Order: sequence, then structure tokens, then C-alpha cells
Amino acid sequence: MSKELNLATPGKELVRSLSNLETTKNDVVQRSYLRSLFIVITCTAAMVVNISNTTSVSISLPAIQKGLAIQEDQLQWLVSAYSLSSGCLLLYFGRLADLYGRKKAFMAGTLCQVAFSLACGFAQDGLTLAVLRGFQGIGGAATIPSALGILAHAFPPSRARSIAFATFAAGAPVGGAFGTIIGGVLTQVTSTHWRSVFYLAAATSAFTGVTGLISFDADAPSSEVVKRVDWIGASLVTTGLVLIVFVLGQGEIASDGWKTPYIIVLLILGVIMLALFIVWEWKLERIIDGDPSRATSMWTPPPLMKVSLWTRAKGRMAVILVIAFLNWSAFIGWSFWVQLYYQDYLLLTPVKTMIRFIPMFIVGCLCNFFVAMVVAKLPLVIFIGNGTLLTAAAAMLFALINPTVTYWAFGFPSTVLIVFGADFVYSSGTIFIAKTSLPHEQSVAGALFQTMTQIGTAFGLTISTIVFNTVVDKESYKLGVTVNSSGTNAPMSAQLMGYKGAQWTSVAFAFMGEYCEFALF
Repeated sequence: MSKELNLATPGKELVRSLSNLETTKNDVVQRSYLRSLFIVITCTAAMVVNISNTTSVSISLPAIQKGLAIQEDQLQWLVSAYSLSSGCLLLYFGRLADLYGRKKAFMAGTLCQVAFSLACGFAQDGLTLAVLRGFQGIGGAATIPSALGILAHAFPPSRARSIAFATFAAGAPVGGAFGTIIGGVLTQVTSTHWRSVFYLAAATSAFTGVTGLISFDADAPSSEVVKRVDWIGASLVTTGLVLIVFVLGQGEIASDGWKTPYIIVLLILGVIMLALFIVWEWKLERIIDGDPSRATSMWTPPPLMKVSLWTRAKGRMAVILVIAFLNWSAFIGWSFWVQLYYQDYLLLTPVKTMIRFIPMFIVGCLCNFFVAMVVAKLPLVIFIGNGTLLTAAAAMLFALINPTVTYWAFGFPSTVLIVFGADFVYSSGTIFIAKTSLPHEQSVAGALFQTMTQIGTAFGLTISTIVFNTVVDKESYKLGVTVNSSGTNAPMSAQLMGYKGAQWTSVAFAFMGEYCEFALF
């Protein structure tokens, strides 16, 4: 079993670890237990805010559609715009954070989220709201990699670091549940309805900004001699990711589907851009490794992302990133289709849907406590393997669901298992990334991990949507019904089979992640 994936060495006591003396090359930082605790709370709250900015809007879409008279096929952009900007700019902002200061990047991202969350609350039409959601996502792209770098810098390898990263990772499923719960309640019971969701996002972002300003250590100077940004690499990877994520979100609803000419062209361009990015980064890394003095040249800056980062720990870094991609595809697919199943198939109100997601929030907190206590005592590969299996089991329960039986038979156990599955993979993945990457590249490495999960989000939703539509069309045809473009005339039995097919897709993603786990031994 890999030594890199085994953190079962004895750790110091939690209080002693959290109030440790951290020694770096240039400075010594002494921190109280309370301040260390608030660093973890603030970074975790940033993750909660980032994830809830997606799920809270998802559950509010029917109300937003009615309030702003948005066409149904354009609704997805209210969700996709945030994911597009936040996911495609992670590497860029991760590099800026490593070079110029993680605290500065975190505060700038928080300020961006506060400003544009408020602006979203005052939007008067769908196009304006979609554009503002894109700018809101830029804040998330700055805060998340910065938070990962701040945690890695604040807590050297120890039990405290394991607890800090486990807590941060729990912010993902907890944020998903928090957004769904709060979004459902605010949309249905407040006078401002869906606008209240954005006002709350602004308030929670402001909270993380204030606590971060108080608790975070001052930015230490970067250990890199040449502090320059690889603008060519940043342009290539950002453009490539934007095109691919756009195609994944638009391909299924384009006029001719995936055969639409602009979908084909943009997909090819996106792939070419990413290929050029990898070649460019590989070339820069080879040039600078051979002659470090060339890093001062205009055309040979330090690479945005070292390609060798993927080969760390004998290639296990790449395996971890692929597993994160696959498991997140399954997790987000599960969340998306379960929510639609409750609202569109069972015809539940937002509040009743929210109630069924409450276990995610409670279990997420309990799961965090469990992972924090045992993650330093067991090999990370155990968490990764069990995480993918639990994710598969959660999706399988909904793939086999019987709508006539009680929620406690399928819905509740699935909701519990999905949290453990997501948290196990996410926490162990972030701990491994922090352990394997170098001090001056913590934010970039964290951004790479986040980018893989964001691409996994778009990929998982796209593939599961294709499966859903295909199954619904096929089952409807068997019943003598030709489904219209909006799918409103599909028989209920065909819709149920479509939801089950989408969940089987999530099962497949999770099992593919489990298969990849064998490469870690």
C-alpha cells in the first residue's frame, strides 16, 4: 500500500496541534487555539457559501422563472453561469494566490461575492441575472483555492491538518444541503421570495470576509524568485475550460442537439486549447528546469501549472484527481435528479423538498466529526475506496426506488450515504493534495483538485441528462407518446424510468472511481 496514502502515524493532541508554532523559511507564527479554530471555521464557511450558491438557486428556479418570465430552456444558465466562471478560473486565481498572497486573494474573492450577490438580488430580467451570476462565480474561484492554501500553510502535517481539511471537505455536502434547505424556505415563506436567497449569500460572504480578516495570518512572501504569471497558459486553460463547460451545458438543448454545428466547433476548439495548454506548460517546465535564469524572460515565465504535478507520488496524484472527477460527477448527478424527482415527479413544494434534505446537513456535521477523529489513524485509500462505494450505494437506492413506499425506505438512507461518500473522497483527496504539493504551490494544487470536481459537475449532469432524455423518449414511444421539446407531455411512468436511468449513470461513475482506486496500491 502506498506510503503517500497512509497517514496512520501518531498525531499530537488536538489542542497542542492547533496552537502549534509554525516555522517557515522567513517567519515564525504563534497562534492561539481560538484563532486557529476560526481559520478552520472561516475556510469551511467559504466552501459552504460556494456550494450553496448553486443549490440554493437550483431549488429557487421555478420561482425565478415565474418572477422574471424566463424561458424554460434558458433557466439552466442561472446555475451554469456560476459554475462556468468559478470552475474555469480556479487555476488562474490559485496561481495569483500563491504568488501575491492567499489572504489578499481570499478577501478580494469575498468582496466580489458580497457585491454581486447583492446585485443578483436586485436583477430585473433573466439576462442580467445570468451575467451577474457569472461575476458572482469569480468570487468563488478566488476564495476556494486561497482557502486551501491558507489551511495548508497554517497547519503543517499533523493531526490538526487532518482535522482542518476534513472539516473543510465537509463544507461541500453541508453546503449543498444548506443551500437546498435555506433556498426552499426563503423562496416559499419570505416576502422577497427568491431574492432573499441572494441577500443571504451576501450576508454569509460578508461573515467569512470579516472572520478571515481577523483570523488569517498575514501573507508570507512567496519563496519563488520570479513572481510572474504565465498569461499565455492562463488564457489557454481558461478559454479551453470555458468552451468545454459551455458545450457540456448547451449541447443537449441546442437546436440540433449535439449535431449543432457551433457545438461541434466549440468542443473541438476547447479540446485543442487544453491540449495546447498542456504542451505549453510542459515546455515551460522543461526550459526553466534546464536553465532557471530564463524565468525572467517575457516568453518563458514560471508555468501556471507544472505538468509534473500530475506525476507526483508515482502518478498517484493523477489517480486521486480522476477519482475526484468521477465521484463528483456521481454526487452532483444524484443531488440534481433527486431534487427534480421530489419537485417534478412527486410534485412536492420547495419546503417539503427541503425537509427531505435536512438529513444531509445533520449527517454532514456528524460525518465531519467522524472523519476528523479517524482520518489520521487509517490509510487514506480506505476512505477513498469506501467513499466511492457509498456514493454508488446512495445512487443505487434511487435507481431502484419505489415511489409508493415511505421516504424512510429509500430516500433517507440514500441521503445519509451520499454525504459519507462525498466527504470521504473529498477530505482524503484534499489532504493528499496538500501533503504531496510543495509549499509555494498549495493554492494551485488545490485549484487543480477543485477544477476537476467542477468539470466533473458539468460532465456528470450532461451525461445523466442525455440518459434521462433518451430513456424518457424510449419509454414514452412504447406507450404511443411522442415527447414534445419541453418534455411536458411525457407519461409519468416514462419520467420515473428516466430518473432511475439518470441515477444508474451516477452509479456507473462511482464504480469507475472505485476501479481507479486499485491504481493506488
